[in-house]
Amino acid sequence: MTKDSKDSKDSYLVGLIGSGIGPSLSPALHEREADRQGLRYLYRLIDIDTLGAPPEAVGELLRAARDLGFDGLNITHPCKQLVIPHLDALAPQAEALGAVNTVVFEDGRAVGHNTDVTGFAASFARGLPDVALERVVQLGAGGAGAAVAHATLTLGAGRVTVVDALPERSAALADSLDRHFGPGRAVSATPDRLPDLLARADGVVHATPTGMAAHPGLPFPAALLRPGFWVAEVVYRPVDTELLRTARALGCQTLDGAGMAAFQAVDAFRLFTGREPDSARMLADIAELAGAGADALSGAGAGAGAGSGPGVGVAIGANPAAVRTASVRLPK
Repeated sequence: MTKDSKDSKDSYLVGLIGSGIGPSLSPALHEREADRQGLRYLYRLIDIDTLGAPPEAVGELLRAARDLGFDGLNITHPCKQLVIPHLDALAPQAEALGAVNTVVFEDGRAVGHNTDVTGFAASFARGLPDVALERVVQLGAGGAGAAVAHATLTLGAGRVTVVDALPERSAALADSLDRHFGPGRAVSATPDRLPDLLARADGVVHATPTGMAAHPGLPFPAALLRPGFWVAEVVYRPVDTELLRTARALGCQTLDGAGMAAFQAVDAFRLFTGREPDSARMLADIAELAGAGADALSGAGAGAGAGSGPGVGVAIGANPAAVRTASVRLPK
């Protein structure tokens, strides 16, 4: 499907494949923006846990969604790498990262993209435009960590030192970054070196679960922060983490994780529809939604097609004993 043909559409069916995605803000975030643009837009969750399917079933789910007329899918943990063999092509950043978080069905092909990279880059450029980037420390080498490290180096960081509780994981990410960006651009280190590393760094990118509602606290002692330092957060629920509050109180410049969440959705919305979303509006939405309770989220996006209509089933036969179906609804 070309951009012009996308622009002529006014009805879209998209979704998210992943594990434990019930609390996701993506449906509300996408549907709110679509509603403002006068689109009929349904964003449905396809949770492999609910389906009783293993992560390896992502290929079957992808095919089922394409057969059912989905325009695209977001992909999250634990399927970002597993989905790649089932795609027809990869955008350059997805290929470089080896992970996909957005799939667009167009012209009979499934094309993988990574908007985590572009989302963090856009958020950082907007929120911390003038900070020094010669020496950056990053905590966390998981899926989010890989994306933000790529983004940080793309933004011009001189060197990123990756620190993770699993040394083999930080070493693997640093090696991958070095191959892509050039020798010496990324190195790995163990957590015991944090005091020395942070003392010499310009700033830190935090990409671990610490600070989330289920994992409260600080990822490192507050004494390692200092005035003039900058702190970029990936966690966005809550938006104002203990790390950010502590850093601001000590005179650091800070960037919350809501911007990355919003801008990756902005890029995904554009890929799905060919239309330009309002990024400022979506930034405001994510901040509001991240502070909302489950009851508020369950009713979000109702104006974008949550009413009755013919059902669509996504069937998965990965379990030989049963075929599980996740039902979604199309607007009338």
